[in-house]
Amino acid sequence: MDSWRTGIVQADASNIRILGYDVVQLSAKASFTDLIFLLHRGRLPNEGERRLLDAILIGGADHGAGAPSCAAARLAASGNRQSMSAALAAGILTMGEEHGGAGTRCMEMIAAGLERAGRDAVSIDEAARLTVADARASRSRLAGFGHRVHTAVDPRVGPMFTMARQYGIAANGVAFIEALERAIAAAIKPLPINIDGALAALLHDMGFAPAAGMLIFLISRTAGLTAEIFEEYTREKPMRVKIPVEYDGPPPRALD
Repeated sequence: MDSWRTGIVQADASNIRILGYDVVQLSAKASFTDLIFLLHRGRLPNEGERRLLDAILIGGADHGAGAPSCAAARLAASGNRQSMSAALAAGILTMGEEHGGAGTRCMEMIAAGLERAGRDAVSIDEAARLTVADARASRSRLAGFGHRVHTAVDPRVGPMFTMARQYGIAANGVAFIEALERAIAAAIKPLPINIDGALAALLHDMGFAPAAGMLIFLISRTAGLTAEIFEEYTREKPMRVKIPVEYDGPPPRALD
């Protein structure tokens, strides 16, 4: 049977190395954020990249019990008191195209918009305007904009972009997402860049592949889910979650 191949971890009787780095040395000198960056970019981050990835991970960690992932995790924890992993899995399994997938879609949109700007020799602002026009024509949603709670501004976005500029990381990804925000306001209505849009622009400027939009969100939200599950186990009674249900089916009827 052919051996599995991996370029990530080398482990033997006396050593564990991650991308060539000894795990004991990493444990002593690096942070968990350093490790995440290393695993996905193949190198250790500089200070700015570390701080910015920290901010992204914190910004997406938890958004309250109303989010599908958190609600599902707590519901599973309420009904299954024997398996934390089952509750965590329930939360993770809610994440997909609608919940958590916007970061990857937005990264793909940023890459396509910047490729258009270079190919057609147009400005980033013009490429953003054309992107919005295409979305309107196809009646497709622009990922990374708008929020059900933060309708005017997502408070997590501005500080992240400020930090990215301070460390010299903000580049065409941030420029394009901000140009998109202006183009959307002009063509449709004002819609704020949300955490997915910020995450997408910043990860793009740090050299991550579009798939990282979802993967980094999964890492981030897992931290929040573990705390929510533990709180459910320690503060609430089993089977305490009651979901309001309003019946709107047929009225009572007799069986002939």
